[in-house]
This record gives sequence, C-alpha cells and structure tokens, in this order.
Amino acid sequence: MAETIITSEALPASSQLIPSPSRIICRVCQKQFSQYTCPRCNTRYCSLPCYKSHSLRCTESFMRENVEEELRQLQHDDETKHKMLDILKRFHSEDEMDGMDEDDSTLSEETIQKILSGYQVSFDDLSAEEKKRFRRAVASGELSKLIEPWEPWWLKPSARTISLSREGTQLIQPLAKKETATSPPDGSERDLLCDIPPGPATPLPPVSKLSSTEPSPLLAVHLLDIIYSYCFTLRLYNGDWQSDPIGSATVVLSVSSVLGEGGLPETVLEALSHCLEQTCSPAFRHMGGLQFGLGLLDDSITLLSLGGPALVCLLCDLRRLIQAAKGELKSEKSRKSKRLEIKSKLNLADRKIYFIMCWVHEQPVEAWSSLSDIVKAEKGLAMEFAGNRGGTLRTENKVETRGKALIEEVQ
Repeated sequence: MAETIITSEALPASSQLIPSPSRIICRVCQKQFSQYTCPRCNTRYCSLPCYKSHSLRCTESFMRENVEEELRQLQHDDETKHKMLDILKRFHSEDEMDGMDEDDSTLSEETIQKILSGYQVSFDDLSAEEKKRFRRAVASGELSKLIEPWEPWWLKPSARTISLSREGTQLIQPLAKKETATSPPDGSERDLLCDIPPGPATPLPPVSKLSSTEPSPLLAVHLLDIIYSYCFTLRLYNGDWQSDPIGSATVVLSVSSVLGEGGLPETVLEALSHCLEQTCSPAFRHMGGLQFGLGLLDDSITLLSLGGPALVCLLCDLRRLIQAAKGELKSEKSRKSKRLEIKSKLNLADRKIYFIMCWVHEQPVEAWSSLSDIVKAEKGLAMEFAGNRGGTLRTENKVETRGKALIEEVQ
C-alpha cells in the first residue's frame, strides 16, 4: 500500500511548509500522523500499541536483545554479591534446620527472595519487626558464625618466602614452582603472589633523600604502633578493607596514636598501652577486649619475625588503604570542614607510612628479632596482669612509667 501524504492544500496557509516525515500517516492504524520510525524495518507508526502490532518479528527481537543485555549486566552484579547471597542462603537454611518457624526468622521469606532475585535491599527497606530481629542477631553474634573466617596473609606459608629487590620492589616469583601436575583443576591453589599484598611498584629512595636530619631512634616503637593498628583493622574487616576504605582508615587513625594523633611514644610499653586501651574501649570492646588485643600482639610478633620484606609489604598495603580512603573521600557528600579534617589526617598518615617504609627497608635483619623479643616480654606481663586481676579492666588512665600496670583494674 502506498503511503498517504497530507498535501499542503489540506492545511492552513500558515502550515504550508515543506512536507516532513511527521505528516506521514501511521502505516499500522492508518488514522493518526506517524511520530516514530521502527529502527528495524523503518515502518512509520504513531503509538506504542501500533508498534507492538506492526511486526511480531521486530518486537520479539527487540525484547530478546534487551533481556540478554540485562542478563549480562546482572551477571557482573552476581559476581560481586555471591558472598552475601551465600551467607543469606546458609542463614536461611540454618533457621529451617533449627526448626524455627517463619515468624522467628531474622528476614522474611519475601525479603530473602528479593535479595536472591538480585534486588538491592537496605536496612531501611526492612519491616520494623525484621529490623528488631536483625539487631538482635547482630548483638548476639548469631550472624558472625555465617561469615567465612579470614586467614591473615602473614600466617600463610607464602609469607615466609617474601623477597624484595635491593631497591625495595617485590621480585616476581616463577610460576613453575606452583603450577604442577598435582594442582587442582578448579584453581583452588591460588598463586602465592595473590596471598601477599604487593610490594612497592617503584624503587624506595634512601631515607637520607627524604629528610636532611637523622631518623629518630624511636621509629621502631612507632612502627610497632602502626603494625598493631593495621592488624586490628584487617581483623575487624575480616581482611576486606577494600569494602569500606574510609571506615577502615578511620579505624587505623583511631587505634594508632602515631598516625591518628601525631603521637610520639618513647617506649614499646607506651605504644602497646595506647593500642590496648583503644582495643578495650567502648567503641571496639565488642571485638573481644584484652584477649583480642593479646591476639593482635601475636600478629605483631609474627610479622616482626618475618622480617623487613613482610613489613614493607604491610606498610605498602596500609598506604594503599589510606590512599583509597582519600580517593573515596573526594566523592563523599559530607560537610566540607569534616572532609578537610579527615583529608589532612590521611595526607599526614600517608607521608609517615612512606617514610617509615623506606626506613624499614634499610634496617638490618637482626633489628626485627630484637623488637619481637621486647613485644613478647610485654605480652607476657600483660597476660600475667590479666590473670592476676581476673580480666577486669579499665582503660581510662594511660601508662606513663614502666613500673605501672599495662591496664588497671576497675575499682
């Protein structure tokens, strides 16, 4: 059928212009002016109903391509959400195994199905009853058992084989040692390099080029403060500081007096006292108090025993954490004064970490074993004190002299 075109004679004088496509009658209903063109067959149509009925082949093809594109996008989302979905599935299945009825579940069946279907559900989307149950589950530690325990990289066998170049950059390890015929086909034996935070990408300059004055003899004490805060943060975030760089950096600055307050502890005891006081404070007491702090001392001892290369990798990872927080802070919508205050602290912490990293790289191997022995001795005193005092603690008063107790008992 030939296209019917409205001629200029049928229009008012004011509209006698050059004919345009908008004056073409809809090829489907033959009643209205066409406003659209099908991108596949170039058919002119006036409305959605006419588009849907003009060609089944066109509409089905269009819908199929849109669905395929949506599925491709959802696949990427699934990769980032599979951990949470696994947790929800395990939690839901454990509820059923324990014989709990639907009313006692932390999340309703409807909410769980939404999450499993790919919908993003925030805490505000929960019902009042679900919020109440969720808070109760968090407070009781019921949800923590569903999180897969994280194994710190410094406890893995590969941490004992870290090697750096003379300039401080990490050496590339040959894959031949790891890719053997006995390796599992599913790739569960990860590349050893993935277990350890990468070392510096560029050579570390001598400390003499960073400062005209001699390095402080107290840098080893300051390093211990930083090691503890790093281990604390990674334990708190189950090894995944990337999930919340700003929050992780805030924890580092809270625990470390050197990075967060510009503190200059003069003894190992003073540095550890501050760290343990923060660990036992109301803000972090839920992590386990003194017992958790003693475990972090074990982490610090382990890292010191691994030597300079492991410490450089630790500091490099901590610097990445600080820099990630700085990058995320730029896009965060918060008060300008608050952003400037945090940014200033992060910039200062970044410079301190880099300076100490360069200093660590220059130190002899025996320096770390001596520091490790001192930390072991201080840990022994802390354990003896906790045993004698029954583990009842107070953390308001800072220790000023070596003769005072590490943590004082509540009166």
